[in-house]
Amino acid sequence: MQKIIKWFTPLLAIGVATFLVFFLISINSSKEKIDTKPLSFDSNITQKKPDKIWLNHFSNIQRLGYSYPVNEVYVKVDLNEKITKTITYKLSAPVLDPYQLFCLKEELKRHKFKFYLNQDKQRMELLIYSQNVDKLNNLVKVLKNYQISATVKPYKEEY
Repeated sequence: MQKIIKWFTPLLAIGVATFLVFFLISINSSKEKIDTKPLSFDSNITQKKPDKIWLNHFSNIQRLGYSYPVNEVYVKVDLNEKITKTITYKLSAPVLDPYQLFCLKEELKRHKFKFYLNQDKQRMELLIYSQNVDKLNNLVKVLKNYQISATVKPYKEEY
């Protein structure tokens, strides 16, 4: 066993050296590369103008119906117009822990409601604004299963 180890170490060293020699010769071949030309320093900086500007492409199109971007928009609002009264309802539900928030979000996805989370330093409250009071009342009944107290009230904007 010692004879094998005695001869194995020099043979391994000779094998590695031979591999390195062939590897270095193959990557540093003496063949000239024809495709490359030497780098040259050009001190003149010239900017070549593009042959086609992308905006010219749109001006040459004969297709109708394209309008250019607008910089100014004028909106006329008739302030004397009568506004129809629609009642908007607000569902508010205080959220006490992360599990209740998870349950709330899942039920809102199921009922397809958009909601708003209002978070203060002390509490977090979920708000839903809708004109369909029946859907909101059904949601309140479902939330009672999760021990979440929710209230539905008519919403009045504060100016």
